[in-house]
Amino acid sequence: MDPLDVMMTKEKVIPYYQPIFSADKQLVVGYEVLARLQTEEGDKSLGWFFQDKNIPDEYRLELDEHIQKRALDDFMGTDQSTFLFFNYDTSLLLKDNGDTFIKTLESYQQKGLKLQQIVLELKEDDVAEHFFDNKHFFYYIQSFGFRLALDDVGHNGSNLDLIAMFKPNIIKVDVSFMEDEEFPHLYSEVHQSLSMLSRKIGATLLFEGVSSFSQLNYAWRNGGRYYQGFYLRSPSSTFVEPGCCREKMQKEFHHFIVYERKKMEAQFTLTNDLTTQLKQTMKTFSPDDTYDEMIKKVAKDCDRYAFRIYVCDAEGFQQSSNAEKNDQKEWVLLEEGRFKNWSWRPYFLENIMRMNIEKRGFLSDLYTDIERDERIRTYSYPISDNLYLFLDIPYNYLFEQEGLL
Repeated sequence: MDPLDVMMTKEKVIPYYQPIFSADKQLVVGYEVLARLQTEEGDKSLGWFFQDKNIPDEYRLELDEHIQKRALDDFMGTDQSTFLFFNYDTSLLLKDNGDTFIKTLESYQQKGLKLQQIVLELKEDDVAEHFFDNKHFFYYIQSFGFRLALDDVGHNGSNLDLIAMFKPNIIKVDVSFMEDEEFPHLYSEVHQSLSMLSRKIGATLLFEGVSSFSQLNYAWRNGGRYYQGFYLRSPSSTFVEPGCCREKMQKEFHHFIVYERKKMEAQFTLTNDLTTQLKQTMKTFSPDDTYDEMIKKVAKDCDRYAFRIYVCDAEGFQQSSNAEKNDQKEWVLLEEGRFKNWSWRPYFLENIMRMNIEKRGFLSDLYTDIERDERIRTYSYPISDNLYLFLDIPYNYLFEQEGLL
């Protein structure tokens, strides 16, 4: 359809509302406003209209204002206590210093609208393009009291420094482009980082584009507090009952929790098995044993679990060689690892402290081994007040055991 035809039939452009659900209460927490054009064939999406930079700015600003006013009329007419999300082109916002958007909100504020219920949604790439030249403007619009959401975060990698400076109230991550069968662990690492960052800056992580059970599970596992997508509810021209998905979400969460418990049980079982085995192996240590002789004994007894074994002191300096399996599955000693320092690794010193206090071993989370370029876990165990044993467990073993990946 021609953009001019849309403008000529502006009265037929209506708002649709896609519900956003919260994990904590399993209720509708907000709605994203979407523009639809009423036609004889049904209501058609106008997403293309707002995304096409070739359409005159005046057209897009006018239609934006039109859809916002209609949505605000509906919102206030039904006495909603939720959030209302408005998408906005960052360049259009900058074009008039946000005056069009702010004046619209202020006119409804006089009628009783609470600005804290409004969320201005901007795309990460657009903000990244303009932020450093317009920092003061972005800080200025935040002073009005409405919330800011950063959309499409993490799709092409994330500008974590930008997010930290921008400090959005909500970070939106789109999972619709991910394959349903298997999510590459790379995405999970990015989204775990976003989850940690959002917690640090006081933002809420929202996963949109959720169209399957697997994607909802992924969002839940990666720190999502809010969820949006066809799997939960499609957009409609009316607001929905707040608890419309509560039963479904509670059922899905039950499945997630049961599965995660099984994973935790598998990790506890592996931890206990390794602890039991190492206690037995340590009984064979002699006071005259060198560190390399110690790890050779451990390698013999823990052959089925590990591919690399070494000993470090409390400051992270490696005291032994590396005992490693070669291509023939034989254990060899590699001297080059001795005296390297590993205290720079995330959680290293924290785990040393925990081992000292709790006098037990710990199984790491999944991470990628730099040398092997594969996903592994590391088991660490205190063998004295100042010495700690580390066993690197290969992907093949983790894959064969249910619940360890």
